[in-house]
Amino acid sequence: MNKSDFYYDLPQELIAQEPLDDRASSRLMVLDKITGEISHKHFYDIVDMLSPGDCLILNDTKVLPARLYGTKEDTGGAIEFLLLNKKSLTDWEVILRPGRRAKPGSRFVFGDGSLKAEVLEIINDGNRLVRFEYEGVFEEILDRFGEMPLPPYITKKLEDKDRYQTVYAKNPGSSAAPTAGLHFTEDLLKKLKDHGIKLGWVTLHVGLGTFRPVKTEDITNHKMHSEFYILPEETAELINNTKEAGGRVISVGTTATRVLETAGLTPGKLKASSGWTDIFIYPGKSFHVIDALITNFHLPESTLIMLVSALAGRENILRAYECAVREKYRFFSFGDAMFIK
Repeated sequence: MNKSDFYYDLPQELIAQEPLDDRASSRLMVLDKITGEISHKHFYDIVDMLSPGDCLILNDTKVLPARLYGTKEDTGGAIEFLLLNKKSLTDWEVILRPGRRAKPGSRFVFGDGSLKAEVLEIINDGNRLVRFEYEGVFEEILDRFGEMPLPPYITKKLEDKDRYQTVYAKNPGSSAAPTAGLHFTEDLLKKLKDHGIKLGWVTLHVGLGTFRPVKTEDITNHKMHSEFYILPEETAELINNTKEAGGRVISVGTTATRVLETAGLTPGKLKASSGWTDIFIYPGKSFHVIDALITNFHLPESTLIMLVSALAGRENILRAYECAVREKYRFFSFGDAMFIK
């Protein structure tokens, strides 16, 4: 199967540059994965799409304001840090721009000087391992000095950091938001629970690899990035009980899907687990856990459109995307949603 099999033409003006004032008022395309039938709703209608006894599984990761702007300690030259992976309390793998200013031993200062960093070594892909120096809680310092690492296709500055955060985010560690969850409000979550829908939580810390393009024409040769996940015992139990009672397991987003399908590779009942996953789901791969999926509209030729094509069929997905373009849906992170039932 080729990368070009997942291409569609998207007018630039349909890429959402900012979130709607009301998260739940985004549009919702409903796609029947068996028949290919399409209907058009609003996201707040999701309550009516689900049945008592179904369960929703959501990713409770929290996005770090992982983009830092500072200066080189000795020259005052400007530098940009993008935090990728936490190695210890003080050490991080980061992308630096411009890289030529970041040889081992180089030191940098951020904000009022209460955060400093030193480059320890150059590691994979030209990234740097750096050690931060600070007093207090690192996440609180990041919140003061850092900016949200918005995807490259969003060019408008985000005024409110919380809008690139789900309302239920609690476990810091992501470089990008699990964007399907951005449509939920506290009120909508309450309505779902009142309707008899059970909510379960997983954590997958989304890395910037989620935006990495597929570079091989044969998609089976693509090497997937790794991300850290946690599937708690209570969520595994909820899923097992839901399936035994005949309810559906609905994943909120491709990130939660990757957690569940990684854990579901082991036959039998789902069990609590944690670790790193590099699972790559594309047409021909089977789903072992999820029955339905709430997701956004994804980039052409991306691993994410390949995942939803595995669930609903490539032809159904491309037809739905063509319809979304005709109907002027809003695309990508701050865009509208799709429910694949």
